[in-house]
Amino acid sequence: MKMRQRLATFSHDGKSRYGLIREDGVVDLSARFASQWPTLREVIADGALKKLADDGDALPIDFAVEDITYEIPIPAPEKIICVGVNYPDRNAEYKDGQQAPSNPSLFIRFPGSFTGHEQNLIRPTVSERLDYEGEIVMVIGKAGRHISEANALDHIAALTLCDEGTIRDWVRHAKFNVTQGKNFESSGSMGPWVIPYEDESQIADIRLETRVNGEVRQKDQTSRMIFSFRKLINYISTFTALTPGDVIVAGTPTGAGARFDPPIWLKPGDIVEVEAEGIGLLRNGVEDEVMPQ
Repeated sequence: MKMRQRLATFSHDGKSRYGLIREDGVVDLSARFASQWPTLREVIADGALKKLADDGDALPIDFAVEDITYEIPIPAPEKIICVGVNYPDRNAEYKDGQQAPSNPSLFIRFPGSFTGHEQNLIRPTVSERLDYEGEIVMVIGKAGRHISEANALDHIAALTLCDEGTIRDWVRHAKFNVTQGKNFESSGSMGPWVIPYEDESQIADIRLETRVNGEVRQKDQTSRMIFSFRKLINYISTFTALTPGDVIVAGTPTGAGARFDPPIWLKPGDIVEVEAEGIGLLRNGVEDEVMPQ
């Protein structure tokens, strides 16, 4: 599958920017279009992502890829909505796993709980149980409420990847919620870039794979998802209005570290890679949190 145009948010010389990632380097589109679109979120709201990428193809390179620092692709999204159990083998890990759930399990994450491509995930001082969850991400481009499944994919602007990193013991601190364990600062990652969404073939049946230190830990096909991309947009838009730049993290396959016997937690020096056909490869190291003096 051909790699499509890649648009990223990044920093250079301490300034946050956005641009097109090409084989020969980085085109700083923010230097040319920031007055019109301060961030990629405004580009998406204007429905201009593909046009911006096409314009970038004709422009000269500004930076080498190795000279930029990747940030999460959509800065300050209004909503990051994550799907908890969305692959059959993942569902089977639970005691009642013989029966698929009738509705998706959802929770919210904050932007600060994610870091960018090639940045280290942070294992907090309060727990060693940092785990990985490789997932595909939809970025909403067209606002809507009560969106039908038939029209749902028209509301996608872009695709990206996520390691929905989790502090496993902290998701058990309360009886019914997982908010704490899902929102430690920089415990997960998103990126490296967004790929403009063009048609359903980009997501209908693609391989999603997570590797730790080169070892395949998670692998599945999106065609096996319990709740399709269409269904997720339909269901979520029933209770909340989706807005441009909103992020929907679509669920992880079986194989997280918590499911090994004994569990295998991420530790400093590990390398986590999340890869999906036609979208890219998200890579992160791991380091321990440094407490302020």
